[in-house]
Amino acid sequence: MSAPEIVPQIVLSWSDWLSLFGHYLMLSLMSVGGAISTTSEMHRYLVEQHHWLTQAQFNNAIALAQAAPGPNVLFVALMGWQVGMNAGSTGAAFLGVAVTMCGILLPSTVLTWYAAQWGHRNRDLRAVRAFKQGMAPVVIALLLSTSWILGSASQRFATDWPLWLLTVASGLLIWRTRLHLLWILAGGAVLGWLQLV
Repeated sequence: MSAPEIVPQIVLSWSDWLSLFGHYLMLSLMSVGGAISTTSEMHRYLVEQHHWLTQAQFNNAIALAQAAPGPNVLFVALMGWQVGMNAGSTGAAFLGVAVTMCGILLPSTVLTWYAAQWGHRNRDLRAVRAFKQGMAPVVIALLLSTSWILGSASQRFATDWPLWLLTVASGLLIWRTRLHLLWILAGGAVLGWLQLV
């Protein structure tokens, strides 16, 4: 039986909170592929350098966010929460969530917003049109690969054919009609509830 982990009791000054915020601002701009791609740097900063989190707290934050439904960036909020709890209060935990989530989301959100605005204003430029036309096959390929993975989950075509049929039918409905995606999702949910797929 392993010994219980010792949770650090830390004291954070306002400069520590600002440093944490600044670090997550920087990580936001480095997070090509999502926030999960910067976990090694988060680990270095939070666990190794400052000892604000234990190894177990760090691992648990990632595992819980990956297992929970919703965006996996929630592990950042869980890390901020744990830093605040280690600082001794629920108020500090809420501050930790705000600092880490605002830090990781603000720069990438602002950059994306400005890039989208610029792209819309300059949609007639050859480079912008080429980028959009070049990204269309990539997006379609990613969607097809996702449907392939989801449709072949059990590796048995004899039992998975309804999933494949549903995938093809959904794709055709989206492509050839103006039916709202939520209606297609609701139809798939009903088929799943009735255990037809």
